Amino acid sequence: MSDHHHLPDLLERLLPIARQAGEVVMSVYATDFSVRGKDDASPVTEADERAEAVILAGLALLAPDIPVVAEEAVAAGRVPAIGERFWLVDPLDGTKEFIKRNGEFTVNIALVENGRPLLGVVLAPALGKLYAGLAGAGAFVEDGQGRHAIRCRVPPSEGLTVVASRSHGDTAALDAFLAGRKVARLASAGSSLKLCLIATGEADLYPRLGRTMEWDIAAGHAVLAAAGGRVAELDGRPLGYAKPGFENPHFVAWGFEEGTAPG
Repeated sequence: MSDHHHLPDLLERLLPIARQAGEVVMSVYATDFSVRGKDDASPVTEADERAEAVILAGLALLAPDIPVVAEEAVAAGRVPAIGERFWLVDPLDGTKEFIKRNGEFTVNIALVENGRPLLGVVLAPALGKLYAGLAGAGAFVEDGQGRHAIRCRVPPSEGLTVVASRSHGDTAALDAFLAGRKVARLASAGSSLKLCLIATGEADLYPRLGRTMEWDIAAGHAVLAAAGGRVAELDGRPLGYAKPGFENPHFVAWGFEEGTAPG
């Protein structure tokens, strides 16, 4: 599995696994599902657990030699030993959006190599959109009109479109970060869709000034990077993976190089 010429095929074979997990998520979404709290007080539903089981089974068949770090497994204490290459799985990112029934939740699968997201799939099953990207090969979205290549945009002269978390906002910190930048509009979105909005050129900047875990953003990071964007810590260093505890520092997702934005 180490040969990079296999990666486009690997990405294509991930898509049906993500879609199968999405079908499970939507089957629960259509019911009067119950919500429980995990040890960290975050919510979990039957959809999280059933979708993760589907993904783990699919990855075990697809690439049995690559360890999988998956959100619900980690919450249950099952953390595999990882090497330079491993999967990061969030079977239902945006559980709060799922509970609110606003459609802004995603299935996320990413392959990390040497601390960087190599490829990723983000499926928004309620929105009918699947985003995918592979380092060096570009990114695309599949929707009702087929498959389309996506790319970050040059920010327009009227200013930046900034996306912020719908359920985890810190208004004061966001205002301080944006001070001095020309902002045309602020948009809210749930889950890893914020990274995908930058990858499609619908937004330019996403400052995340709060807690996230690696599985929350790895797939979206892979899509964004393949579309020409980047994710960096607040000091400008690229955001890396395989950190102790898989917890991220505050970060910023960019669709452009700093200094090229409208003044």
